[in-house]
Amino acid sequence: MRRKDKEVADRDKIEAIINRCIVCRVAMVDNNSPYIVPLNFGFADNTLYFHSALKGRKIDILKKNPEVCFEFDEDVELIPDKEGKACGWGTQFKSVIGFGTASFVTMPGDKKKALNIIMGHYTGKSFEFSDSDVAQMAIIQIDIREMTGKEAHQ
Repeated sequence: MRRKDKEVADRDKIEAIINRCIVCRVAMVDNNSPYIVPLNFGFADNTLYFHSALKGRKIDILKKNPEVCFEFDEDVELIPDKEGKACGWGTQFKSVIGFGTASFVTMPGDKKKALNIIMGHYTGKSFEFSDSDVAQMAIIQIDIREMTGKEAHQ
């Protein structure tokens, strides 16, 4: 990271940012073109989980190239310059950017566990899922290889 003064290196702080976020953006590459999607997610044990329809562009891309980049951000606020100068404006934020490898969760029991991690992120509750529920969706997990945090305060 170029701006070491903005780096968040503490793993607990990075995970706290992730746990407060509502959306994760996942970027992938489709035939040398970038493609990014905002997703609901769950996070546990250095792994991100997402659910998806069984078919679609995201699924097709990940089957061909499972390498991804992901991004979270929170507390984003544009801060105007006190003197009204355009180049004096700044942004306050906290963010996490990381890299990992996506794979498909296929076993019904593992899918149910992943769905509970996702739902637990938003509700703090555990749910029951039937085999027919989980058969109708894809569950993608991203094994995180690396991630860094960054924050700026104005």
